[in-house]
Amino acid sequence: MKKSKLVSLLGLTATSALVLAACGGGSDGETANTESTTSGSSEEQVLNLIESAELPNMDSAKSTDVVSGTVLNNVNEGLYRQNPENKLELGMAAEEPEVSEDGLTYTFKIKEDAVWSNGDPVTADDFVYAWQRLATPETAAEYSYMIDGVVKNASAILTGEMEPSELGATAVDEKTLEVQLDKAVPYFKDLLTLPMFLPQNEAFVTEQGENYATNSDTVLYNGPFVLDEWDGTGLSWVLNKNEEYWDAGTVALDTINVDVVKETSTAINLYDTGAVDRITLSGEYVQTKQGDPELKTQPTSSVFYFKFNQERDGEETPLANENIRKAIAMAFDKQAFADTVLQNGSIPANGLVPAELAVDPASGEDFREQSGDLLTYDVEQAQEYFEAGLKELGVDSLTLEILGDDTENAKKSLEFMQGQLTSNLPGLEINLRNVPFKVRLDADTNQDYDIEMAGWGADYADPINFLELFHSENGNNKSSYSNPDYDALVESAQTNVTDLEGRWEDMLEAEKILMESGGIAPIYQRAYSVLEKDYLKDYSSHLTGAEYSYKWASIEGKE
Repeated sequence: MKKSKLVSLLGLTATSALVLAACGGGSDGETANTESTTSGSSEEQVLNLIESAELPNMDSAKSTDVVSGTVLNNVNEGLYRQNPENKLELGMAAEEPEVSEDGLTYTFKIKEDAVWSNGDPVTADDFVYAWQRLATPETAAEYSYMIDGVVKNASAILTGEMEPSELGATAVDEKTLEVQLDKAVPYFKDLLTLPMFLPQNEAFVTEQGENYATNSDTVLYNGPFVLDEWDGTGLSWVLNKNEEYWDAGTVALDTINVDVVKETSTAINLYDTGAVDRITLSGEYVQTKQGDPELKTQPTSSVFYFKFNQERDGEETPLANENIRKAIAMAFDKQAFADTVLQNGSIPANGLVPAELAVDPASGEDFREQSGDLLTYDVEQAQEYFEAGLKELGVDSLTLEILGDDTENAKKSLEFMQGQLTSNLPGLEINLRNVPFKVRLDADTNQDYDIEMAGWGADYADPINFLELFHSENGNNKSSYSNPDYDALVESAQTNVTDLEGRWEDMLEAEKILMESGGIAPIYQRAYSVLEKDYLKDYSSHLTGAEYSYKWASIEGKE
């Protein structure tokens, strides 16, 4: 694939990035010489994008970030996928499943014409293998909790009490998959769009061994596109149309070129010169584009927060002290941060669960409105907590480090927080560590940080998807936060599918406990300010699950 305009422009400009958190991603691109073969259009169906962070992983069992989630969503397909209206539509499933009266058994038929990119048919065994691998303790999948307590026997398999072969997912025949659940799960079908529930070809995964999913040649694809030119560094990649995809006739784009660009000024230059077709803006750059008809605001369900690591290298940290955590959580001006650093429509967050995600089943009131502002900016209160915490620790000062991405906006964000915290909490010194996205994910996994600016976007529209993150045993906790009362409420909400009002009250109470104990420090709910060319049609964004789908996108009317 020939790479032209973007490569030469990148050679002239320094690169940095746009996004600050574990759910971060962006886009980047290059032009290519490819002729359209779809929709009867004579226009070149090539989309050029930039991402603000590297592509760290293509193993659907181990993926935890938005960048790989978006790519996996476009090169692979589960039993369902989200359409442009954010509704579920059939993917690998040939028809809606048969469901038993008790809601515990689902029987799916797999499409007869569904094939992998190596020509193998997609079978029921591919789902059974992938889900067993997800539940196998040795896989160490951070997202294994998504199957825990959902598919029958997953919990016992994850604890080593049962074998993976005993998972409640069975291939009745080559194209018939039977799934048995532990309990009726209202959002079960929504889960089936997510990376961890994608199929995997056992023979191919076994053949690749440790090399599996380390570059574009060591992954198989069954979705609208195939991944090319990704060498595992994550700095650039190409998506090409998958001609073997069962619904290839719907896919208009032939090629999507993606490069990582970490400096907003570079992204704008590329956009203005026509080298890329869509970019995300923040900070003062949004203001420079006010009035531009191509400037749009895109809401998201992503909430960003400080994670406080309470145990590092096997030893308790100062952040194990509740007063220190609450002091930091209340010592920075969230509104000023949104107004002066982000400037993209993002709003302050005073809780973990985002606004407009889910409503009370009885009253219809939004969770965020009902739960209220739980951890707000209050310098006087923050200083009282800090003095109490220092006294409990037996010290008169503290030095802590904040970990974040190496993007331009992430650096500005951490600098803002450093200024706020050190000026509002006398005796606190803050050092900053900005690292590439993939490095930050590794540091999070290994709990090699003090404070981390992280974030989470909804996988499905239920508050439990956020609240379960900080359960003591959740694979994404990675901060050693542990509260028995919180755990009990989360577990109740995970299992209670009959008393919906009681379940809702459990979730409201759980969030209050998390905030009152300073488990995290919520910062903001993200919105995107994007520039998008008017010739780019049907570029689909989603509030839950993968951020973007390219299946329906096309280039129309480009001069």
